Amino acid sequence: MAHILIVDDDLDIADASRELLESVGHQISIGRNGEEGLAALSAAPLPDCVLLDLDMPVLNGQGMAHQMLVHDAGEEEVPILLVSGRNDLPAVAARMGTPYFVAKGNGNYGDLLLEMLERVLVERRAPASA
Repeated sequence: MAHILIVDDDLDIADASRELLESVGHQISIGRNGEEGLAALSAAPLPDCVLLDLDMPVLNGQGMAHQMLVHDAGEEEVPILLVSGRNDLPAVAARMGTPYFVAKGNGNYGDLLLEMLERVLVERRAPASA
């Protein structure tokens, strides 16, 4: 299927997402903050999608996405699916130029995540600078 990089400091969410995505055949890598996410991007073939939390220590999701863009080494072409519990998630996604986001804490988070990831993998739209 696809290689997905999950970057999230909430290990419970990251592990649950990993288990769900592996159960449908995806290969998963995990980073606990933006710096680990960037290291994972440079250490292996680029993933098909980055599942990115916004609020993390060390380097937040917006900072990681910005670094992906400025590195200009192919990382800027990787679609980003934002996952966050923030109330302003749609607005942040719009500012970051990604149409892909799923709210954490939703009762059907797993179903929404799978549905949105399927859309990401079909469309493969990289973030556009807004």
